Amino acid sequence: MAKRLMIAGTSSGVGKTTLTIGIMAALKKRNLVVQGFKCGPDYIDPTYHTAVTKRVSRNIDSWMFSHDVIRDIVERNSRDADITIIEGVMGYFDGKNPLENTGSAADIADITESPVLLVVDCASMARSAAAIVKGFQTIHVPSRIVGVIANRVGSESHFNIVKAAIEQECHIPVIGYMKKNNELHLPSRHLGLIPAIERGDLDSYFEMLATEVEKTIDLNKLLTISETNSLEKVNHSIFEENLKGNVKIAVAKDAAFNFYYEENLQLLRARGAELLFFSPLANDPVPEDVDGLYIGGGFPEEFAEKLASNEVSKQSIKAMIEKGVPTVAECGGFMYLTKSIETTEGMSYPMVGVIDGKVAMQSTLAALGYREIFGMNDNFLMKEGEVAKGHEFHYSIFQPNSLYPPAYELKSRFGAKRVGCILHSLIAGYVHFHFASNSKLVDNWINACLQFQEQKRNAI
Repeated sequence: MAKRLMIAGTSSGVGKTTLTIGIMAALKKRNLVVQGFKCGPDYIDPTYHTAVTKRVSRNIDSWMFSHDVIRDIVERNSRDADITIIEGVMGYFDGKNPLENTGSAADIADITESPVLLVVDCASMARSAAAIVKGFQTIHVPSRIVGVIANRVGSESHFNIVKAAIEQECHIPVIGYMKKNNELHLPSRHLGLIPAIERGDLDSYFEMLATEVEKTIDLNKLLTISETNSLEKVNHSIFEENLKGNVKIAVAKDAAFNFYYEENLQLLRARGAELLFFSPLANDPVPEDVDGLYIGGGFPEEFAEKLASNEVSKQSIKAMIEKGVPTVAECGGFMYLTKSIETTEGMSYPMVGVIDGKVAMQSTLAALGYREIFGMNDNFLMKEGEVAKGHEFHYSIFQPNSLYPPAYELKSRFGAKRVGCILHSLIAGYVHFHFASNSKLVDNWINACLQFQEQKRNAI
């Protein structure tokens, strides 16, 4: 038997992230080893999980990659944990398509055979809460919902009314509640989140959450309802070591560039890459003698003034790309490589300048959602006919001064568009790739790094 529990919500904004963090913190106080996972492509929530549990939280997504890969990620990273906590995404049944469960928390619960703890916003209701839970139980069979937490109740007596109604009509336990409390709201989930966590600034917040959870949620009952079957090891895991070559890939990682799926890094290592981390915010040069370069997403616009003044990093990155180092730049990394970033206040800051164009920040969302990615122009990462999956989320727009061959075609519910740019051995654009959707991309990148390595040797 294993202990594994999904914390899902009836909708976005119901409080499941706050409760997930609080429950993780409370379990950690019991000296339990807690492994976190997040349904969907979100980069932010896993940083909270990681900060609380002191173990890297992982994304699992049933649209971006196969069921076997999901089970593999969960099984592999939960082996030495006392309990696995999976945070859902949006509402429990919300996914890629409103007519079925793909990409939803419900789908992940089925794939991982996980019991589900449903978070219900019970503000201003009593018996009606039972109707909501009953609906969630019946829309999909088998129902994996094994318990309920009543969130935002007005008082303990309010909770008791809700609890009685749900337990009578739905025959599952209501294991606790949280009162309405503005102090428990998550701090800003965007600006400054990463440095705040890295400095430990949120530790007191986590402690406060744990204390509140301990007061009103039955953790012993939670541990009991989390009992389920252990997942079997997957045959032929894509994460097993399969060395393609001994190469070094520099990875930009700091508060400005921190959006990396852990499995992307793990797959690169499994294929023989040594990852060397450096910080453009600290004005680090790209590590010497690397064969590849990875600049992920993040919030470069929030650090634009600092990044603009860090000439050592900028010139080092530009020189590497112009030398032909196989480079992947996603979203924030792509923005950083342009001529400049213009803030919503109209301030313009010079960036690396290897891509001829500028990025302008907007106050409204420019793109959000899943993307199917089709390789174009036989670039080193994705050959013609190769397909991967990923996600796009940004508030900025790119305004090019020069035309570049598009790196890939993106398909979404809005249609298809040819975007990204190829320059030297650079593949850059707004989309975030998930390499677990097609690990052939990792093989392609490693092969390109080996070819560059050979060119360096021949030039000596």
